Amino acid sequence: MEADIEHKLQELREKREIARLGGGKEKIEKQHKHGKLTARERLELLLDPGSFFELGQFVTHRCRDFGMDKERYYGDGVVTGYGTINGRRVYVFSQDFTVLGGSLGEAHAMKICEVLDYAIETGSPIIGLNDSGGARIQEGPSHYGAIFCRNVLASGYIPQISAILGPCAGGASYSPALTDFVFMVKGISYMFITGPRAVKAVTGEELTVEQLGGPEVHGEISGVAHFVAESEVECMKQIKRLLSFLPSNCMEKPPTVNTGDDPNRMDESLNYLIPVNPRKPYDIKDLILKVVDGGDFLEVQENFARNIVVGFARMNGETVGIIANQPKFLAGSLDINASVKAARFIRFCDAFNIPLITLVDCPAYLPGKQQEHGGIIRHGAKMLYAYCEASVPKITIVLRKVYGGALSGMCVSKHLSDITLALPTAEIAVLGPEAAVEILFRKEIAASENPEAEKAKRVLEYREKFCNPYVAAERGYIDGVIEAREIRPTVISLLKALKGKVKRALKKKHGIIPL
Repeated sequence: MEADIEHKLQELREKREIARLGGGKEKIEKQHKHGKLTARERLELLLDPGSFFELGQFVTHRCRDFGMDKERYYGDGVVTGYGTINGRRVYVFSQDFTVLGGSLGEAHAMKICEVLDYAIETGSPIIGLNDSGGARIQEGPSHYGAIFCRNVLASGYIPQISAILGPCAGGASYSPALTDFVFMVKGISYMFITGPRAVKAVTGEELTVEQLGGPEVHGEISGVAHFVAESEVECMKQIKRLLSFLPSNCMEKPPTVNTGDDPNRMDESLNYLIPVNPRKPYDIKDLILKVVDGGDFLEVQENFARNIVVGFARMNGETVGIIANQPKFLAGSLDINASVKAARFIRFCDAFNIPLITLVDCPAYLPGKQQEHGGIIRHGAKMLYAYCEASVPKITIVLRKVYGGALSGMCVSKHLSDITLALPTAEIAVLGPEAAVEILFRKEIAASENPEAEKAKRVLEYREKFCNPYVAAERGYIDGVIEAREIRPTVISLLKALKGKVKRALKKKHGIIPL
């Protein structure tokens, strides 16, 4: 009897070893030669040691055509299951390029759908490690649709994270695009709908995979990638750091962390960080780092639409989402890409109970034919819609200037924000001083012996009488004026005061965001 049990145990152990080897030692070596880790090595980096439990380890494909009966592997090219990250449960799938190029067939798709279902049912984040040649043509029609439906079902309910760790082409690219955050790694990642060969055949353009859909393209130009890492090791660290700011699902609050940073801390240098001259640039991230807990700020889409900065931080140990104009780029004005970037981030924070802190230094929407023809009205409305829809606590601080349509676009309104404050350096007006003066005093300036001097005098007068924050405060447009050094303790105090805020919504299926 013991011999029979030993035989069965040996059989199990052998099958497990076969499954662990995926496509075999030669293909694993080839994966390593290309500078890539295997599906299982990636999970070992991502998850807490010993926490991974695999599901569907012995699943194989069912196709018998085109010689596929001789190409059967345990797991069918994807490792799925659950584990923990810093003690918190997550569900995962990791595509195995050593098995049929990580191609997606029916059984492969079924395994991904199952872990998505488990993640939704248990209220756990889902992390997908993508490394696939695309749909498996030997198995007929694509099975991506089943995954897409679950991505949409999970949207706003659990955090969805995608890491692109190899090819991700055609229909395969849409599942990551439906998730909340996309990570890419330099040197090994690329994403596109149509590959270089097809592009050349149709348009005549000759492009490498990196030029068409590499990390630099999606991190800086298209905005598809939210994070770009130097290596797979760094990528896994970034994913862990991101998760530390997020709740497991929309029914929970983000985790509170004891950062040891005094909530009443004030930094005198903040009072002198922002130049009085509204045209002089500065780095908004210098202010953010001085205000948040421990100078810890996780920027999202760092190199895309750099005229606006978005990201996660903690205030008194609690996660906040920060949206801030960046005067170093395009003077912090709002354009199409900045509006879309901010709108998506705002909606994510609202879905997962993360308060919004908006830091404003914005001259206006970027003018010009390119922006107007590109649909700045439609795209700018996305950001406005996101702010109006958000029910989490919203605190806005005008740092230096905000004019015209940017007042609403940047949540500088008691109708949009719960609390709106300003610094003494703030200018709040329908038009900037120069533009306002040219309209209001056009005749006087033209009739003057020295038009330039007359204009300068009128601009100074307009600034003193109409643009300063005290006029806005007197009229009730803002709730108060504070010193820059007071930003941290004031925001923390307001977040406490706004805890438990409830916004009643009309009963309807959903709104129509201006996509």
